[in-house]
Amino acid sequence: MTAHLTDPSLWIRRFHPSENARARLVCLPHAGGSAPFYFPVSKALSPGVDVLAVQYPGRQERRTEPCIENLPELADAVVDQVLAWADRPLALFGHSMGATLGFEVALRLEQKGVMPLVLFASGRRAPCRHRDESVHLRDDDGMIEELRSLNGTGAQVFGDEELMRMVLPAIRSDYKAAETYRYTDGPRLAAPVHAHTGTDDPKASVDEVGSWAEHTAGGFELNTYSGGHFYLNDHAPQVIASVSRTIASLLP
Repeated sequence: MTAHLTDPSLWIRRFHPSENARARLVCLPHAGGSAPFYFPVSKALSPGVDVLAVQYPGRQERRTEPCIENLPELADAVVDQVLAWADRPLALFGHSMGATLGFEVALRLEQKGVMPLVLFASGRRAPCRHRDESVHLRDDDGMIEELRSLNGTGAQVFGDEELMRMVLPAIRSDYKAAETYRYTDGPRLAAPVHAHTGTDDPKASVDEVGSWAEHTAGGFELNTYSGGHFYLNDHAPQVIASVSRTIASLLP
């Protein structure tokens, strides 16, 4: 295997390492996102929960590496890294594309005998609720229009053409991975799924998010907030508090 698929220091960011934490939370970014998106989560949950923020290839310090444009392949690579941190209970949190990736990672972990505490699926419709989307096929202006509509990218990025050109390839690759993903019928998760979503999210209706219940045998909970696709920007304290309570309630 190539180095970028095997070196754990490239994949996992621990902004607030906590060796005495009772559980670990693996955080999976949205399309075009990166590990530092979860810095506030790590700060808020430390030291009780050890947050592992995943850094995908093709962005920031990994920008010279090829992106992975296939979600199952990306899930395989993430699982290879996460297994090394399974010495204590693991929970998973993914936003948007990261939620679908979290589902595929959770399935693989369970197949390997590692049972996640819970999957937190944020801002993403259930895997069984497919939409035909092709944003990754748009030209650069079309991609930028999509990003502006979701309000998830900082204004400084749109105002810096050089920076925008640097990040667009990774964003396009992630969109390709998310939009070409197709769920195939299989076993439901043994782990519970707790979904979090904005009530005005154009990428995932509350009904579509509610269908996550079909993918778990371990219990389902739906949490809604005012806002759109990046409702997290306005409701981070509430979401983090809910994550903390849930993890604590599921630990022995």
